[in-house]
Amino acid sequence: MSSEKINLDDSQYYINRELSTIEFNRRVLLESLNTEHPLLERVKFSAIYSNNMDEFFMVRVASIRQQMLVGAQNNNADGLTPREQLVTIQKIVTDLLKTQSDSWRNDLKPKLEAERVHIRHYDQLSKGQKKRLAAYFETEIFPVLTPLAFDPGHPFPHISNLSLNLAVVIRRPQDGETHFARVKVPNTLPRLVNLKPFNEDKLVLSTKQEYVWFEEVIIANLARLFPGMEIVAAHPFRVTRNTDVELQEDEADDLLQTMEENLRQRHFGFVVRLEVAKTIPDWILDILIANLETDRFAVYMVDGPLGLNGLFQLMKLDRPELKDPPYTPKVPLPLRTGESVFSVLRRQDILLHHPYDSFRAVVDFIVAAAEDPKVLAIKQTLYRVGPNPLIVKALMRARENGKQVTVLVELKARFDEESNIEWARALENSGVHVVYGLIGLKTHAKVCLVVRREREGVRRYVHMGTGNYNESTARIYTDIGFLTTDREICADVSELFNYLTGYSNQDQYRKCLVAPVTLRAGLIDLIQSETKLGKKGKIIFKVNHLVDAGIVKALYRASQAGVTVELMIRGVCSLRPGIPGVSDNIRVLSTVGRFLEHTRIFYFHNQGDPKIVVGSADMMGRNLDRRVELKFPIEDSLLKQEIIDNILAIYWQDTAKSYELMADGTYVPVRNRIKKENELFSSQDWYVKKRRTYLQPVGLTAEP
Repeated sequence: MSSEKINLDDSQYYINRELSTIEFNRRVLLESLNTEHPLLERVKFSAIYSNNMDEFFMVRVASIRQQMLVGAQNNNADGLTPREQLVTIQKIVTDLLKTQSDSWRNDLKPKLEAERVHIRHYDQLSKGQKKRLAAYFETEIFPVLTPLAFDPGHPFPHISNLSLNLAVVIRRPQDGETHFARVKVPNTLPRLVNLKPFNEDKLVLSTKQEYVWFEEVIIANLARLFPGMEIVAAHPFRVTRNTDVELQEDEADDLLQTMEENLRQRHFGFVVRLEVAKTIPDWILDILIANLETDRFAVYMVDGPLGLNGLFQLMKLDRPELKDPPYTPKVPLPLRTGESVFSVLRRQDILLHHPYDSFRAVVDFIVAAAEDPKVLAIKQTLYRVGPNPLIVKALMRARENGKQVTVLVELKARFDEESNIEWARALENSGVHVVYGLIGLKTHAKVCLVVRREREGVRRYVHMGTGNYNESTARIYTDIGFLTTDREICADVSELFNYLTGYSNQDQYRKCLVAPVTLRAGLIDLIQSETKLGKKGKIIFKVNHLVDAGIVKALYRASQAGVTVELMIRGVCSLRPGIPGVSDNIRVLSTVGRFLEHTRIFYFHNQGDPKIVVGSADMMGRNLDRRVELKFPIEDSLLKQEIIDNILAIYWQDTAKSYELMADGTYVPVRNRIKKENELFSSQDWYVKKRRTYLQPVGLTAEP
């Protein structure tokens, strides 16, 4: 087929973003079925799947329902209407929900019991356990519960987002009249009640753990909430609401105050999903649907416990034999010489590949800057900092030490807003100059600038990366970090901060690509340069998501010209590989394993002198056009080779944890092509077991 006759805007060449998101979550769920993982790791993947689907409904499905309610037609490249998407989503998610429930009931739960971890039903408990649980209910649970009636004198109660509730049917013995009430299951207590304190034998072996679902304890004791009434039935249900409330930044006098109000409004978003126990009667379901102002499209029947993200609690068990072996990240050799980090960086750039390289190196860089009397100023962006962040404390310490400290805290980091507001206030209270970003743009760039006075004059040091300044996620996300004193990169970063904190119309940068001003055009130019090389060209992307139609079309044109295109897209991918005349030369792999793949690397062969850029942005319209993103070049020949040989090539060889995307949008495990188990290769295992050390400083040898 002649490429000139192919219309690359045709919807047949694009996979729907939402359906691709579900396919990624299918791959996560499949990890919970994979018996190669230790048992508790499988349980964890099931909980991660539940968490991911909560977010999917709160944000993505909510957006589609809004489009449908206002009669909008989808203008996405795939061409599916909002109604078509919702119908397809419900069908696929219903099937996946059954897979998850069946797996829990028939596989994970029995295997946990074989390992002496028992999740009991209340009716399986002994009389003594029930008696002691009743006493616990009386003292610890009963005071927290508030039964809410529903009748002409009592309006239907508000059901908060992601709350687990009981629809209780009660009957008055005097006249047999039936009533409906709602009881909210408190989220302030553990979802799984540890039965050890309630056992007859307090000397039960420490290797045996027993739990019962919290809601079952409440159901068994409902008579205390409705004295004199007959408890007919209690049916669990769970509500998911739209949390993507529009923020009117243009009308905000105080962005911090407006964001706090926005968070309060989230509790009142419209319902996008109603999860109910499979046993719920139709008349109760009808009451819920009518009063939650939703429809049957939003109803999901569950054969088992609702909200299996409660299983995260089991990861706290001290059962190392049921978990992945612990892994201790290493500090790269150049940073183990005993020299100051500033001395090392004056000699060489440092590339970090987390979590295999310790994030402590980044923390130490900022701590060193906070304590070093020669450091004059620190400027940093914070997107998701996590709990008890050492970096935030170092920035406060830097201010105490008299340095100028400026921090951009992104208040609009979805689901981290409350944490970011808390730390923003703490930074302000310590004297740090805090800004909240730009109107209409999220600041997603991950960058820290340190200004230091030295004998030769003022020198700038920069850390940039693909991941957040978050010590917790740095242990489970794969990311790239980069430390440099390159003058032009440092100058670019200085001007980026001026753009973020002041009034600047900066639209040109020396080496870095910055969204929303130069990133899209810069990437398109790099793709087009390879396209001109035809069969001599090669492009490799490793990113989380590839959705933007402009980038997809540029890659299609590269493929049509004969360029080899290797894409490692962990999550959403709208591009269809392997279409004759369109994407014959494109392959797409997705790796799902112990660590969450989060690196964003772009390789262009460039006639044998490779160009590599790394940074914070995925290939989505929001990242390219509606966020502040930063991509930076890796120019040192040793570091480039490290990325080519020990990152990109290693991931592309993965046959154990990779899936290949087919033209029809389905993913096939690469391992299906491998005939012998001992020939399987896991990239993540390779890093854990055989990680090579690079860039040995003079006088040091590599560790064995």
